[in-house]
Amino acid sequence: MTTPITLFLIDDHTLMRRGLIALLSQHDDLSVVGDAADAGEALRRVPMLKPDVILLDNHLPGVSGIDAIAGLREMSAHSRILMLTVSEDGEDLAAALRSGAQGYLLKTIEGDLLADAIRRAMRGESVVSPEMLTKLVAALRSQDADERHAPTPPPPPAQPAPASAAAETESTSSRLSPREEEVLREIACGLSNKEIARNLGIAETTVKIHVQHILRKLGVSSRVQAAVYASDRQRA
Repeated sequence: MTTPITLFLIDDHTLMRRGLIALLSQHDDLSVVGDAADAGEALRRVPMLKPDVILLDNHLPGVSGIDAIAGLREMSAHSRILMLTVSEDGEDLAAALRSGAQGYLLKTIEGDLLADAIRRAMRGESVVSPEMLTKLVAALRSQDADERHAPTPPPPPAQPAPASAAAETESTSSRLSPREEEVLREIACGLSNKEIARNLGIAETTVKIHVQHILRKLGVSSRVQAAVYASDRQRA
């Protein structure tokens, strides 16, 4: 029998923690090994338990969840950290991912989808609630604009790039089929596979295959990265 994925929950609401424990215990491959009401308590317990995945709320007393990520990663480097919060703020999302969170999920997520997100995180995937993808792209755009306007030192002399480099960048999107282009645009809008299937009039399993092909052709590992690619291409 496969060893269950071990989980640690950090949320200041006792009822929320108890509900999550009851919900996740319905899955044989998931096991909650501990929980805490704040970052301080978590930092004391996580090093002993070394859970596979930490579910972390952002709105905690004292130190916020996002600010606690670095300490948790230091105490248990192998643990995947998933934000599970009510905050739909794009800046919170971007900050969490920059701090090292494996994903960002809203508390409105359904139980089965949460369990699946945990499994995907264990496989090394970045998981973000679909409705937050467009906000992530907007936050990254804002960050990019700030960086462009910040004073920078003169760049070192540029080395001539191989003639094929620019051509490779330009040809990346040309490798996508027309249908894959449609799916990519839907991904950039933050839609789920089911919503994309409904909008395009195709089966959800077909959408999943298209998404796999898109990620492989673009050389990215997640829908988030694909959405950012699509946004960057629109601005180019």
